[in-house]
Amino acid sequence: MASSNLAAKWSSYAPQLRSVLRIAAAFMFTLAGTSKLFAFPVGMPPHGGAAHAPSQLWVGGVLETFGGVLLLLGLCTRPLAFVLAGEMAVAYFQFHFPKSAWPTVNGGTSAALFCFVWLYVSAAGPGPWSLDALRRRRT
Repeated sequence: MASSNLAAKWSSYAPQLRSVLRIAAAFMFTLAGTSKLFAFPVGMPPHGGAAHAPSQLWVGGVLETFGGVLLLLGLCTRPLAFVLAGEMAVAYFQFHFPKSAWPTVNGGTSAALFCFVWLYVSAAGPGPWSLDALRRRRT
């Protein structure tokens, strides 16, 4: 009886934890973008530089940096998360999968994981701690 009450209590935090997942993932996603655009906090391998405009890596950096900030804030979350899930699928299959089918071997673990996290967020929404939720409450 006590364990079912604990499970019900824990389950009641699902919307807030969805916000926490979105915020944490968006922060890390933004850092991947700033590495490509500004070589911050670290540059891209092999020489630690930034991507050159208007290369495909630079476009990815723009999507990851600015899309990541918008997801961090929870603004335009569903359509943006869907687009960024697609970006990560393209990144995985274009850059990582040709090296190996296994994400841990081909270096694509982050791309694969971000793809599915953003796909989930596009369907589930941003959670209550978002500008999207704030806009809904005000209308």
